[in-house]
Amino acid sequence: MLIKSFHMRTALITGVSKGIGKAEAQKLLAEGFHVFGTSTTGKIDYAHKNLQIIPLDLKSSESIAACASAIAKTKTMFNVVINNAGVLLDDEDTVLIPEKLRATLEVNLIGTAEFTERVLSSVKKEGIIVMTSSTAGSLQLAETADHYPLHYPAYKISKAALNMYMRTLARRLRDTGPIVLSVHPGWVKTDMGGEEADTTPEEAAEDIYHTIVSRPKNGVFLFRGRHIPW
Repeated sequence: MLIKSFHMRTALITGVSKGIGKAEAQKLLAEGFHVFGTSTTGKIDYAHKNLQIIPLDLKSSESIAACASAIAKTKTMFNVVINNAGVLLDDEDTVLIPEKLRATLEVNLIGTAEFTERVLSSVKKEGIIVMTSSTAGSLQLAETADHYPLHYPAYKISKAALNMYMRTLARRLRDTGPIVLSVHPGWVKTDMGGEEADTTPEEAAEDIYHTIVSRPKNGVFLFRGRHIPW
């Protein structure tokens, strides 16, 4: 059941140039939000009067600092932060390649965590911070051979680690807010998910929006409102 009295009007979303991030930005704009979005180039192929785009390369501490500084100068306080940007660099690999692991962790974990920490003071205490994770990061589900192939080990490791960052941040903020959680968007038709995926970016964005406005518990890992095993 949605809590209609929870009025959110500002959102910060990473990686809005395409895929789920683009759909999330457009969904929140349609709901009346003012959205700050990021892309690596600072450019996207759509526009809206309530949309502001800032360059952000999560591989670069300098870029993260510059983005966070630009956000701070606007003095905007956010109701919602969605850490959407991420990479899948070892889709076809079944053996871990250290170089790909390092590159994956730079974006999916280290860059995301650094960015979150830098913008934390711009999040309202009653706000929500969302980590876009994956069931690929579930240790329990990884034990089921039928559920998970051996492919993309670096990506799986990065999402398991991102979930732990989420849990540590949620615990740290549990008495002061904001709420912090991880969401699995589903298998989505994006450059990462491929055309065979069973969910559109718009469907994933709709689900994440409903998760946000339902005010979930702090520190949970959800897919369509249901808890995912750790």
